[in-house]
Amino acid sequence: MDTLLSRMIRAAKLEVGLYEEVEADTTATSQAIAVVVLVAIANGIGAAISFFIFGRGAGGLFRGLFLSPILSIVGYFIWAFLTYFIGVNIFGGTTNYGEMLRTIGFAYTPNILGIFSFIPCLGWLIGLVGAVWALVAGVIAVRQALDFDTAKAIMTCIIGWIVSFILTVVFGAFWGLGTLGVRRLFR
Repeated sequence: MDTLLSRMIRAAKLEVGLYEEVEADTTATSQAIAVVVLVAIANGIGAAISFFIFGRGAGGLFRGLFLSPILSIVGYFIWAFLTYFIGVNIFGGTTNYGEMLRTIGFAYTPNILGIFSFIPCLGWLIGLVGAVWALVAGVIAVRQALDFDTAKAIMTCIIGWIVSFILTVVFGAFWGLGTLGVRRLFR
């Protein structure tokens, strides 16, 4: 069995075999979730440093270290479920939710570049590269998990991502995790 780091490197290299491997390995679910948590923490650290550097106070620090990772992890579970549901029910793919959790979890790996988001002028670009890279990995993950062609995988990812984004924003607003909610917490 591959180590977590080895699998993350293979996922970042966009190795199709890795996505097939974790799809079939039911013991890899905890590893996939660990990838998402590591990425969420890395992004939270990058955001917190950025908030600290640019003087956004305790609210910004709290949002970066705690709320941002929570929303990222919630977003992962929502996106995995939506891609599973859309892929199976709309596009006729074959998978189960566990397989989707594992493949999409490893596809999150390139998002670890978000830890560099605090770098002035370049941080956002590095984060964008990681996000686009993760989206490409996500398409491969969805294609392999659902056992269908790339066009269907792209459509599944786009629809799932849009709905996931909307639900995550609604969740964040409902729980007061948006910018206004954080400001109210520290007044």
